[in-house]
Amino acid sequence: MALHALLDSIRACRLCEAHLPLGPRPVVRASTTARLLIVGQAPGTRVHASGIPWDDASGRRLRDWLQLAPDTFYDESRVAIVPMGFCYPGKAGSGDAPPRTECRATWHPQLLPLLPGVGLTLLIGQYAQAYFLGERRKATLTDTVRAWRDYAPTLVPLPHPSPRNVGWFKANPWFDADVLPFVRECVAALLDGRPSASPLR
Repeated sequence: MALHALLDSIRACRLCEAHLPLGPRPVVRASTTARLLIVGQAPGTRVHASGIPWDDASGRRLRDWLQLAPDTFYDESRVAIVPMGFCYPGKAGSGDAPPRTECRATWHPQLLPLLPGVGLTLLIGQYAQAYFLGERRKATLTDTVRAWRDYAPTLVPLPHPSPRNVGWFKANPWFDADVLPFVRECVAALLDGRPSASPLR
């Protein structure tokens, strides 16, 4: 009941309303039984319109990375989706603006402790990695992702699956070869109720 009440409060949140070009529409999914937690950046315009997290090309690539069908990916009894910012923050330069910090400060400290079943948290992008890893984060996102064994098996940093990052994927073939097999093994084990895998060495 505490989680349901909190999610109702989050979805009714208007803290940043004056700063959101499309207005508030918090997008979050969580359950006390969730085993996998996906922490991304903030909704884009398509997700803002649909209210469905990862409802875009980035989401298709992420589901492919995890080898999860949409019905499993969106099963909030098993998968919690909690971005760093719950609402679309607007544009900045050639991409979206950073997530608003109010969500992280106001809601994350209340929400995350109510997810006791989470065995693996995927930290997608620099903002999630900065928040969860703190001083353990490396100098660059590439270095942080390359050091995934330092954080596994409970935390795994990932690049953002945006089409804008295709060049990064091509330049870092170790990601497909080393990181994704471990993540897929962990996700499959967790969602099947089996123990999570140990970091590959």
